[in-house]
Amino acid sequence: MQKKLLFLIIFTFIFTIIRAQSPIDTSQREYKPLRLGMVGGGAGLFYGGVLTGLATVWYQDNHWVGFHFTNDNAGWMQIDKYGHAYTTYMMGKLGVASMKWAGVKRKKAIWYGGAYGFLFMTSVELLDANYIEWGFSPMDMVANASGSLLLIGQELAFNKQILTYKFSYHHTELAQYRPNLLGDSDLSRVVADYNGQTFWLSLNLRSVFKHKEFLPKWLNISGGYGAFGMLSAEKNPNIYRDGVLLPPVQRYRSYYLSLDLDLDKIQTRSKFLKTTFFFLNMLKFPLPTIEFNTLGERKFHPFFF
Repeated sequence: MQKKLLFLIIFTFIFTIIRAQSPIDTSQREYKPLRLGMVGGGAGLFYGGVLTGLATVWYQDNHWVGFHFTNDNAGWMQIDKYGHAYTTYMMGKLGVASMKWAGVKRKKAIWYGGAYGFLFMTSVELLDANYIEWGFSPMDMVANASGSLLLIGQELAFNKQILTYKFSYHHTELAQYRPNLLGDSDLSRVVADYNGQTFWLSLNLRSVFKHKEFLPKWLNISGGYGAFGMLSAEKNPNIYRDGVLLPPVQRYRSYYLSLDLDLDKIQTRSKFLKTTFFFLNMLKFPLPTIEFNTLGERKFHPFFF
């Protein structure tokens, strides 16, 4: 699975670089057919390129059995589901901004751009559905829909994102025990080692407390979810090193409370900085964090990512 995710991230990175050549501006602009053509062409190229690549490269070593369902709800302590929601949210956010940049009317920009991530991930799910290694996961589809609805709902109601979905990752020592599953390089571990992933919902305080002018417009409070101790999807296997059985790794969930920065709220005239802030705002800013976990522990992290 990590190879497929890495494949997607590489394509996303390329598409992001191409798109970043134009300034991200979420305000409504005059309709520009040429820009809409650029947006549509780029989105179509990404969509077709990734799906073609998956169908011809990734799936060729797997086993076609035809469409079937799978129940993977218990896998990876649901971290992968948070990842599905984050992916549709992130792609939808880029889609809405791109449509507005092209001057598409507000509601159409929100619906068409915001649904792009859901359309893309649904297509990937339909491909997965035909291979014995995966199958069609209804809970994956629920997660996909939740990410898109979080984005679209806020855009329709507030014309902005009061609650932003964010991601962070930190290196863990567990990947070394199962590199084929959890990643054998720094880049692959970002997407494959679920033990180091944290997903955040970041609330902009000034958007909630509008009349509290002492609150900076860029200040957020953020809640996060992560899990640790996962050497496989559901039950950890025995791990040996130099012929010696290692002590079992305990699986547990962690919940985080932290401050955060909403980089979209930082005012600048620089088109380069606007674009940079737009993409960096998809990541949680490392700040002091309190952790609560299901082992009954409470920890303070001066800087957590």
